[in-house]
Amino acid sequence: MDACNDGEEGFLLALDQGNSYDLAVIDRMLPVIDGLAIIKAMRNKKIQIPVIIITGMSELQDKIEGLDNGADDYLTKPFHISELSARIRALTRRPAIMARQNCLTYHDLSLDISKRQLECRNNHLVLTPTEFHLMGIFLEKPEIVLTREQLIQKVWETDADVESKNLDNYIYFLRKRLRTVGSECVLASIYGSGFILEVKHGTKP
Repeated sequence: MDACNDGEEGFLLALDQGNSYDLAVIDRMLPVIDGLAIIKAMRNKKIQIPVIIITGMSELQDKIEGLDNGADDYLTKPFHISELSARIRALTRRPAIMARQNCLTYHDLSLDISKRQLECRNNHLVLTPTEFHLMGIFLEKPEIVLTREQLIQKVWETDADVESKNLDNYIYFLRKRLRTVGSECVLASIYGSGFILEVKHGTKP
């Protein structure tokens, strides 16, 4: 484990290809170079380890900005160290079914486990660890309604009250990913129940 005193030192460590970190915890308001700039640089360099942002910025738009720029989780100060530990465990855990398979498929979608890559026909993109985990859960059980509580427990292992907004953000991100690769699949909201991965109405043969 390495710790840094400022953003410049963190930037150099994070982008050093000789390091093999399992996860990074980055403060957004670091001196010299802010945490968001470090995360953007990591993703541009295709460094896809899970990243947790810790920050005092608690507005919804701040969270969306952090997650949309490559972070996998967003923890606002003050927080208890046990909550940070739980989030670290959740992000570094790999679903058992994924460990036994090379690929998960449904309709025109394919999820390459080793590359963490979502594919549709000739289109593909690399998912963040949390996007990958959540997409894998839906692909394991397509055409089945999954409740918010089920999804939150599988991805974050914390209470629904804590992670409900995070789930909404990632559903939004995955819907964008599905459109980007040109899939006929959608993540539909089932009012009062949860979400379901299914083929868009009118596109099934």
